[in-house]
Amino acid sequence: MAANYDYDEAPATYDDANSQDLGYDPNFVPDSVKSFVVHLYRHIREKNVYEIHQMYEISFQTLSDRLFKDTPWPSVDAVAHYVDNDQVFCLLYREMWFRHLYARLSPTLKQRIDSWDNYCSLFQVVLHRVVNMQLPNQWLWDMVDEFVYQFQSFCQYRAKMKNKTEQEIVLLRQFDQAWNVYGVLNYLQAFVEKSNIIQILEQEKEGLEQFTATDGYDYSGGSNVLKVLGYFSMVGLLRVHCLLGDYQTGLKCLLPIDISQQGVYTSVIGSHITTIYHYGFANLMMRRYVEAIREFNKMLLYIYKTKQYHQKSPQYEQILKKNEQMYALLAICLSLCPQTKLVEETVNSQLREKYGEKMARMQRYDDEAFAIYDELFSYACPKFITPSAPSFEEPLVNYNQDAYRLQLKLFLHEVKQQQLLSGVRTFLKVYSTISLGKLANYMEVDEPTLRTILFSYKHKTHAVDSDGKIISNADVDFYIDDDMIHVVESKPVKRFGDYFLRQIVKLEGVINDIDRICLE
Repeated sequence: MAANYDYDEAPATYDDANSQDLGYDPNFVPDSVKSFVVHLYRHIREKNVYEIHQMYEISFQTLSDRLFKDTPWPSVDAVAHYVDNDQVFCLLYREMWFRHLYARLSPTLKQRIDSWDNYCSLFQVVLHRVVNMQLPNQWLWDMVDEFVYQFQSFCQYRAKMKNKTEQEIVLLRQFDQAWNVYGVLNYLQAFVEKSNIIQILEQEKEGLEQFTATDGYDYSGGSNVLKVLGYFSMVGLLRVHCLLGDYQTGLKCLLPIDISQQGVYTSVIGSHITTIYHYGFANLMMRRYVEAIREFNKMLLYIYKTKQYHQKSPQYEQILKKNEQMYALLAICLSLCPQTKLVEETVNSQLREKYGEKMARMQRYDDEAFAIYDELFSYACPKFITPSAPSFEEPLVNYNQDAYRLQLKLFLHEVKQQQLLSGVRTFLKVYSTISLGKLANYMEVDEPTLRTILFSYKHKTHAVDSDGKIISNADVDFYIDDDMIHVVESKPVKRFGDYFLRQIVKLEGVINDIDRICLE
């Protein structure tokens, strides 16, 4: 656990040398910043969630763009006396201070450690004291999201040992508990447990709670902070476990949230995308392709319909990036499990436009196909981490790519195992019944080998879901009776409703176009 200190004892985050180099005076507070902290402090005390959200989402970004494009905000010491030296507000201010630093500049090792200490102090307050605040869901999501991001960033930074200075190595040895993987997981798990969020979501199913209906806010004068942090921490745990390559545990952490329904996780676009991206990726790595396809399809359709509303959002670039990554993951899923009937026409046409040619080449399973699988996986996968500290005794080497290489190797091994199955699938799609001998002849193998291949097909097209049930990913299934293979092809359910809705929208567009034409 990191050293916890009171706000007054917090170490300075910018040394004098740095501040002089940047022409940055940490103690200078422009009037607009003074006004910002005073008003934000007042709104937090008054629990005015709307005004807090406006200041957090708009004013903070505007001031950052205008005054602090390439420098940090004023230090917490400089603004503390404007807010009655309030410890909780100062911890929140420093959380925003560090987030801005990470977004606009490159943090030093000392700043990374100080940010960890600040999170420890802030989270200790939320977990062990009565926090009488209501904060916007966006801010609470950003807290969890940034906490996991800074952990990921620290692991990547620490793993690049080759060019570390003597001073950095001394600091890494001295603060070996900073961003420790157990510390990160413990805080997220503590939020889940202390908030009782799992019990709250269970009671909601029985009509005894209104958590989702109120978007997690407490309209009876209480605080939403612990409950909503507990809720978002389940998504944070999914993300951390995905970064560690432990997909099963990650999905287990998300189980209390029903992602087939709207929920508090959909109230913030960043949370919605992060949840579905990591949920889909974890299912892909566990061979639950149908589930991954279904969720990627829904998310990509949602982004397609709503992305224009987020153009002015600070998260807009991240939304577009995750959108592209999810299309790449969907291309992988559909190449390994050709269930195109699960994909909406709009998403399918976008997918064909982006990856149609590559997907056709991926079906060939030659060296070029494997290179495309490698390329798409490398582009779309999370930035995997090695959470263990380096050995300072051995020659210092970079090991930041080790975790990624291992996950890539496991993924490509799975792709290679699918190579034989593509041949089986081709024949099964042509026949409704075929004898084992005839199929063995076509595939140029003997019958015992064919039986092994068919068992392998059965194994690879089935997976175990989160309830422990065996589910099928196969578009073509079969059973064997007296050396005869009987093929059962799943027939797509025709959705007439979707077709008519699309035609109605087209017709309305045509009518609007006609109405605009002025007849002479």
